Amino acid sequence: MYSSSLADAPLVREPVHAPVAHLIRGGIVEGIHYGSVVVLGADGEVRLQIGDIEAAFYPRSALKPVQAVAMARAGLPLDGELLSLTAASHSGEERHLAGARRILDLAGLTEDHLRNVPDLPFDPVVRDAWVREGRLPSRLAQNCSGKHAAMLYTCMLNGWSLEDYLDPGHPLQQAVAEILEDLTGQRIAGVTVDGCGAPLFSISLHGLARATARIATAAPGTPEARVADAMREHAEMASGSGRDVATMMRAVPGLLTKDGFEGVQVAALADGRAVAVKIADGANRARVPVAAAALARAGVDPELLTEFAGEPLLGGGEPVGCVRPVRSLEPVVGSAHA
Repeated sequence: MYSSSLADAPLVREPVHAPVAHLIRGGIVEGIHYGSVVVLGADGEVRLQIGDIEAAFYPRSALKPVQAVAMARAGLPLDGELLSLTAASHSGEERHLAGARRILDLAGLTEDHLRNVPDLPFDPVVRDAWVREGRLPSRLAQNCSGKHAAMLYTCMLNGWSLEDYLDPGHPLQQAVAEILEDLTGQRIAGVTVDGCGAPLFSISLHGLARATARIATAAPGTPEARVADAMREHAEMASGSGRDVATMMRAVPGLLTKDGFEGVQVAALADGRAVAVKIADGANRARVPVAAAALARAGVDPELLTEFAGEPLLGGGEPVGCVRPVRSLEPVVGSAHA
């Protein structure tokens, strides 16, 4: 299913996105969300592609499961909720902050060693409470603090320097790049800086789906399986209470899924079926229903995905429309259900 040799890096070009969802108001198409979608079968073959799945793009936080695998391969001994937090874009709830502190404590470090950008909690309710209490932005509250704490712990365990752990040439980041190429089966197209300050590697949407499928199908006890198990069993630590990706993992047995800023989502099942979505304008209102539709197209029982159909469009406070995925994402009659 997967080749041992690496394919060339995806081309850096303007992606040729296609319509993936229509904004319907009063029975008329009011707007169109463009993007790209790939659906892989259990054998790793492309079952559906919309738009441009081979152009270089930035997976943003959808890359975090791969980063967590790289750290686990480098000796990070975490499991369970702390390993889930390592792969998290967390909401800034107290349990997330406490988990990041626990990782730092294990490394004998403090919040002052973190190099991510200080921020307020990601969850709006938590953020509003934080502001009312007069609390200032902090590195611990920023949604990537679990990943950064684990990066520091991994560096401590390997005797790597701490001050420059975000440098793309640092041994930790070189290990991440190596594992990313291994799991995607393709060379990295380029590197930039993510919002939190960590290196961000460019791959293809197709490659992201392949990598996530390999993590979801890994043999028990491997670093990949440890990360997948942790995220599935502690979904709220990988995101937050009520977040759509956590709810989706609870709704679909065996599902591993991760979102990323700018309209990215990747998901894979234990049998290797996988989907990856990029919404061109970064809109979450399209990401969620398109990802759910892609999973249904992959054979997941649509009844398990009904709550991810998207929020209704309102007119005068009443529902008058919806965000509807394009017809090519409708399930194939007779496909196997998860």
